Amino acid sequence: MPDHVDVEHLEIEQAARRNLAPLLDPQITPDALDLDRDLTGDYGLTSLNKVLFLTAVCEDTGVALSRFTERDVARMRTLRDVTALLSPHPETTAAEPDAESEPAR
Repeated sequence: MPDHVDVEHLEIEQAARRNLAPLLDPQITPDALDLDRDLTGDYGLTSLNKVLFLTAVCEDTGVALSRFTERDVARMRTLRDVTALLSPHPETTAAEPDAESEPAR
């Protein structure tokens, strides 16, 4: 049986997929999205759409967008990055805190 953190991680991944698919042109079904494809380079997500996407995922998952610095957001290049950073216990593959990070404004 999966533990609580695994379930939350899966729910965040599903929310990310659900919110990304409608922003893509042509639209792709949420299940067809590749966790490791680049959101900008491969899926053509614009900066504005990335902000809209992240805002929607944060709202769906109850994670405060203000928790992330501009550097964190820039490091969210793939769905795997987004899922890892929004998870209750972020994996270190997406971003590691550093002294130069400043809160997003």
